[in-house]
Amino acid sequence: MSGTQDGTQERLRRWRLVLGGDGADGTGCELRGQDAAMDGALSALYGGRRPGGADDGGARTAGLGASAPNVARWLGDIRTYFPTSVVQVMQRDAIERLGLSALLLEPEMLEAVEADVHLVGTLLSLNKVMPETTKETARAVVRKVVEQLEKRLSSRTRATLTGALDRSARVSRPRHRDIDWDRTIRANLKNYLPEYRTVVPERLIGYGRAAQSVKKDVVLCIDQSGSMAASVVYASVFGAVLASMRAIATRLVVFDTAVVDLTDELDDPVDVLFGTQLGGGTDINRALAYCQSQITRPADTVVVLISDLYEGGIRDEMLKRVAAMKASGVQFVALLALSDEGAPAYDREHAAALAALGAPAFACTPDLFPEVMAAAIEKRPLPIPDMAG
Repeated sequence: MSGTQDGTQERLRRWRLVLGGDGADGTGCELRGQDAAMDGALSALYGGRRPGGADDGGARTAGLGASAPNVARWLGDIRTYFPTSVVQVMQRDAIERLGLSALLLEPEMLEAVEADVHLVGTLLSLNKVMPETTKETARAVVRKVVEQLEKRLSSRTRATLTGALDRSARVSRPRHRDIDWDRTIRANLKNYLPEYRTVVPERLIGYGRAAQSVKKDVVLCIDQSGSMAASVVYASVFGAVLASMRAIATRLVVFDTAVVDLTDELDDPVDVLFGTQLGGGTDINRALAYCQSQITRPADTVVVLISDLYEGGIRDEMLKRVAAMKASGVQFVALLALSDEGAPAYDREHAAALAALGAPAFACTPDLFPEVMAAAIEKRPLPIPDMAG
């Protein structure tokens, strides 16, 4: 019977934490100790209580106040009581709901937050108004996130794309150790001799030798409008990883209504990120015109457009450019987002128009991106997720 009572009490405790409010809030469960502290941290953001226990007269509005010390104390509390994933969500809510972006301009605040991709996006949007005293701390926060992402994504990306590059560079007269036996057998099945139970390999298919020369050109064309912040962060990291591969010549272009080529910064993705300017309008046509002007080997080029497709430029010209690139042999990939959150709001009419040109637009997670690039390099169908809309 005591086990049942314990289970009931635990359910009431959880409901009390979910419901918030004053007293037992109808659950008959009073919070004490750490539970009360957790409830206080939640109420400061989602209820009516301000950090430090002050009450605001019963108004049911969030209240972290404007005081940096109070907010820093609150950030410390939530890191104590909640796991990192929950802390990141609460930080994001505090910034969006309570307009705390300005407080991130203070180095002490930056040192208190839990760094993630979304926080990096917020810092980049504040870059132009950030005082010099804060920039060094902000760069340290951004570098920490970038290094975590590189550690997570780089080895698999290099392995996947190296394999794709080797397969795409098959030669017709390979040395014995370079023969791709699987494809050679498939290509010569018509020469099967039943009496000898063997295939006569009239045509050998092999992997290309791992030459030092560039095999593929990749152009990452990134929309830096405000909704694309996470995509800009991930694309910059992937750009740096691709640039480190000698067989790939990587170009990174960011755009709003202007176009900025950040290729020279690719050895340090932090420099790339601080070279962006999140927000503003969008001129996809102008960005694609620039990318098109940089293409010298269309049959060996992959262009990746990462955008929500809200075009402020000339729509028909944009589509004509995509069609022209594809007709010349360019592999064109359109990503609505490169993030774990799926597609943001996007222009469905433009997405449908691209799909009609044979360039379906879809959201891509960072973990899927190497496979998408490998398919584009090998000129095979892209692994489009089922949820793409």
